[in-house]
Amino acid sequence: MGSSGDFALIGHPESWGAAAAVLSALRGRQPPIPPQDLHEILPWLPPRTVCRVSVASTRGSTAHGVYIDSFIPPDRLEARFLRENLARVREAAKYAIREGARIVTLGGFSSILLEGKLDLLPQHPATAFTTGNTLTVALIIRGMERATEVAGRCLGTSSLLIIGASGDVGSGCACCLAPRVKRLLLCARNLDRLQKLGAQLMGLGTEIEVGTDVQQLAAKADLIVCAASLAAPTILLEGVAPGAIICDAGYPKNLQPGFAPVHGAVFFGGLGQATGGFRLDPDLQGILNPHPFPNVAHGCLLEGMALALEGRFEPFSRGRGLIRASRVDEIWEIALKHGLTLPPLFNAEGSVEERISNLSLEVRA
Repeated sequence: MGSSGDFALIGHPESWGAAAAVLSALRGRQPPIPPQDLHEILPWLPPRTVCRVSVASTRGSTAHGVYIDSFIPPDRLEARFLRENLARVREAAKYAIREGARIVTLGGFSSILLEGKLDLLPQHPATAFTTGNTLTVALIIRGMERATEVAGRCLGTSSLLIIGASGDVGSGCACCLAPRVKRLLLCARNLDRLQKLGAQLMGLGTEIEVGTDVQQLAAKADLIVCAASLAAPTILLEGVAPGAIICDAGYPKNLQPGFAPVHGAVFFGGLGQATGGFRLDPDLQGILNPHPFPNVAHGCLLEGMALALEGRFEPFSRGRGLIRASRVDEIWEIALKHGLTLPPLFNAEGSVEERISNLSLEVRA
């Protein structure tokens, strides 16, 4: 362990602002690219390494890798750009192989594009690919556990809604949490997939309801996980139950910016913190990880780091429908072993734990 090609992280800009900031950092002292020009230039930029990454284990070892930006334009995540985006991710994967990465993890929409289709990526005997979704699921679950604990509640008496339940992350959360909640509500656009998932989860002693109407189901839930594969943050949850705790685990985010239920709380889920620290060269921390706490990154990216630190260069997460509780527990143990853990709960406004702890008082008032 410790070579320059331990891992590669493949990501994409979450917003036009992030894309502009990355390009400005790479161009040094040159004038910023005007927004109109950026919209024209970005679709033509090929994937490339934008920084070197090193992550330290709390056990003393260090893994080294690269962050590769696929430069998928933020306004080209819809299905009509599928072929174009797949080509970008494939090129990014080729770049990772050239960098000598032994484990490559797919961030955000990159993993959504390749759910269950990792065979579409270029193959190399010394390089393994993982979607990173198993650690994302583990972090979402730990986040919900933490949120209910802070709120003075119990998962076992809760009604949980999972939005995007038929996707890899959503179905993984459903499989792990179904035996632990009183009622499980599953929502997605594909009703057939939802019904099949619901049938698989029957017999666990949990009441299960499936549907495609987000608003109708949201009114019945006191816990909500947003894990839908959306091209933009468009969900506005109207009429959520008083005291609802909402985890937005989308990358890009699912909820509309600024959404805040009057008597509820939102936190960003699926994120982890490397307590041993990680470094980017050049230092793009404020751009790639604009979070209120240090060394925080998306779970999909941290999975690659955790596997590299453990020396497990294997396709740990392979695609939709394969995430099970045993695998979630396994990757969580690996992560914790190296100091990759859950950060304080937060959203775009900062820490949200005090807000969550006050929910029961607000509801009673």
